[in-house]
Amino acid sequence: MVADTIAAIATPPGIGGVCIIRISGQQALSIAQGLTGRETFLPRRAYLATFKDKQAEVIDQGIVLYFSAPNSFTGEDVVELQGHGGIAVAHSLLEACFQAGARPAEGGEFTRRAFLNDKLDLAQAEAVADLISARSNAALKAANRSLQGEFSKIVYQLAEEILALRVYIEAALDFPEEEIDFLTEGDVEAKLIAWGEKLNQLLTRTTQGQLINEGIDMVLAGKPNAGKSSLLNALAGEDRAIVTEQAGTTRDIVKETLIIEGMPVNVLDTAGLRESTDIVEQEGIRRSREAIAKADIIALLIAIDDQSNSDELFKELTALANNTPIICLYNKADLLADSDKSIRKKGIFLSAKTGEGVDDVRKAIAETVGRTHHEQPFIARQRHLTALKTAQQYYLNALKQLQNYHAGELVADDLRLAHDALGEITGKVRSDDLLGEIFSGFCIGK
Repeated sequence: MVADTIAAIATPPGIGGVCIIRISGQQALSIAQGLTGRETFLPRRAYLATFKDKQAEVIDQGIVLYFSAPNSFTGEDVVELQGHGGIAVAHSLLEACFQAGARPAEGGEFTRRAFLNDKLDLAQAEAVADLISARSNAALKAANRSLQGEFSKIVYQLAEEILALRVYIEAALDFPEEEIDFLTEGDVEAKLIAWGEKLNQLLTRTTQGQLINEGIDMVLAGKPNAGKSSLLNALAGEDRAIVTEQAGTTRDIVKETLIIEGMPVNVLDTAGLRESTDIVEQEGIRRSREAIAKADIIALLIAIDDQSNSDELFKELTALANNTPIICLYNKADLLADSDKSIRKKGIFLSAKTGEGVDDVRKAIAETVGRTHHEQPFIARQRHLTALKTAQQYYLNALKQLQNYHAGELVADDLRLAHDALGEITGKVRSDDLLGEIFSGFCIGK
């Protein structure tokens, strides 16, 4: 347990109904006793008290809550002082805590102490920050799943299974005369392949979780006047981009973050793709191609009244996209005659002008990123994906060593490295630099 005691304002700055000062550490209870003049605080009970500074001047009247170690968020003695919301009240209470022996908490230090005291693992600790910063209902639910330990539970299970397999291999290697039979009998290979399938499933859910957490970049691409800006406005429900009959109105990328099917989507309206002699338009087209190459999803808009060269445009996007999903959207469906309705089965048809088919576009986006899958994603970060992909690479190396060379020692070593990569997610394998980077992004009172 850390020796010093920390304090911070746990509520947003400004004027509100209540301000909360959070204190954690060995002196938390004595600080509360000194500020209130009350000697006895039973854990998990609320006490009405008058807060006074060192000069016995009244600061405020409010509520005191005491949580005794280890049954608290941080695992230490924790006290919350709840006063009337206001800038002066909050800072006066905090200053009184400092005068009584606490020091200012650093960003994320309460959650860091919870991690160091085994109240949370590292993935759960990160989920606290992600829960606070969630921009959509989907992100909120995913963060709660991670905070409750669903993500960590699967990671721990995978780590235990790969450790057991590695121990089995290393134990068998102690008997050299049995090594060839042991490695070629197929049991180890079957277990390893089954483990790899579970890892792939976790990777899929984690990838979705990262997209929900950080937002999906979706590029609206197409020829000039295909209706890209009109679709952005239709998805947003209001005018966000300029729409005119003149081709080439969009010169630079217009980016708007929208909540689509409960998920944050960064919609990028780009310049129309065509050959141009205009220097400004050429730069806009260059930026469009750059955005396409980095996108998570590409929505290709094709105007029903101008489908020339659409096949060539699709091929160009495919080359730029590098396996990024492409949704083909046929805009200006309001121009279709009744006799032409039968062609609708060949793609997603919409009218950005009338709003027809826009809900179908939203559903297509959700389906493309896997939001319709039965298993719900966890909240995830890039470092989680990196660790899982590292574990996957060591798994593939181990499988190759097993299948091609029956190299037991090399298999065991790759499994050890895969196990360590999983440990980075939960903090079982960690560095101080990593902890500093993660918790520095938290707010002061968390």
